[in-house]
Amino acid sequence: MEFKHLVRVASTDLDGRKKVMFALTKIKGIHLMLANAVCNLVSVDKNKRTGTLSDNEVEKLNEAVTQIDKKGLPEWLLNRRKDPETGLDKHIIGPDLKFTEDNDIKMLKKIKSYKGFRHQWGLPVRGQRTKSNFRKNKGKGSLGVKKKTTIKT
Repeated sequence: MEFKHLVRVASTDLDGRKKVMFALTKIKGIHLMLANAVCNLVSVDKNKRTGTLSDNEVEKLNEAVTQIDKKGLPEWLLNRRKDPETGLDKHIIGPDLKFTEDNDIKMLKKIKSYKGFRHQWGLPVRGQRTKSNFRKNKGKGSLGVKKKTTIKT
């Protein structure tokens, strides 16, 4: 068995030198607890280096990661519970996650909800204080004193 420096899982290149559990966290939408659950689900040793996995184990991991919501994991591990469109619990990974988040924010802006307005204005959405934080997001760059220009005729 040869060592692979890059392993492809869920259209993401994983570092072969890292342990499987930590390498899986490089996939957008998979955090450490979910990576641990996936390793236990497909019975792959989570402390094994990713580059030493057999093709069969990589295929099992790929299938488990792409169909997390159908594998019987608890619903609190999923990142899209009670989807507004379908009402189902599902888990989204990769570029689909960013696309879905953008669509959710656009929908909030379109229905003119409070959260939509906060997104639109670039202010904190979840009730954080704004007196001392979020200064970098408020303005449009640095404010300074402009030098007065004189026009000679």
